[in-house]
Amino acid sequence: MGTFAAHWITPMSSLSALINKERLPRHIAIIMDGNGRWAKEKGEDRLYGHYQGVESVRDIVEGAAELGIEYLTLYAFSTENWDRPADEVSGLMELLVTTIRKEVSTLNKNNIRLHVIGDLNMLPEHARNELQEGLDMTAANTGLNLVMALSYSGRWELLEAVRNIAKAVKSGELDPAEIDEQTLQNNLSTHAFPDPELMIRTSGEYRISNFLLYQLAYAELYFTDVCWPDFRKKNLVEALLDYQQRERRFGKISEQL
Repeated sequence: MGTFAAHWITPMSSLSALINKERLPRHIAIIMDGNGRWAKEKGEDRLYGHYQGVESVRDIVEGAAELGIEYLTLYAFSTENWDRPADEVSGLMELLVTTIRKEVSTLNKNNIRLHVIGDLNMLPEHARNELQEGLDMTAANTGLNLVMALSYSGRWELLEAVRNIAKAVKSGELDPAEIDEQTLQNNLSTHAFPDPELMIRTSGEYRISNFLLYQLAYAELYFTDVCWPDFRKKNLVEALLDYQQRERRFGKISEQL
């Protein structure tokens, strides 16, 4: 996540003055895509792109906190990413550990609470330990909730939810006839968070790549050609302005809103 400058929060660009603060999404989810391609275009290896992408995380977390966004979920590492070259995976794990170690104090200074979702059993033990320390040290913060999706996939999450529900039925704790939408939601890793209203994906790809499959059912989707290492506050503001021009009907017609 890069090194947050301890003096932030700094003023947002004048473009943010166009945002209607009464119509901000409570929860923004972002697929941070394009680090490798960005690096390749500059003649560098993929890890260079990931390290530069950390600066975008810093800027976007800062921007979300300035705007008063309640939840920001960042897709940092998918279960499919484990199939990447070993040197890239190990480099990403080391980046994760060193970043969390550096940033926890600044998260606390800015009242940001860290959360993690995903199959954390797949992470190296030292990475899990650093994550747990970060979770514990920021647990009392009441500002922005920063949710890191690590070793995460939407299909994995749904399978885990089904397994948990099946166990409850088998043990007699749950009557199958009582299973409803809320039952499933209560067994998702995001059960403590509202569903995202806005999902942003960078680098020009037009898919959700196994990310929050259940939770994005009614989210507005925003795609940009900007690669993640170049994505900054002004790009976040542009996405929010686009979001605020849309009519969220949830199956109704305009006249019913």
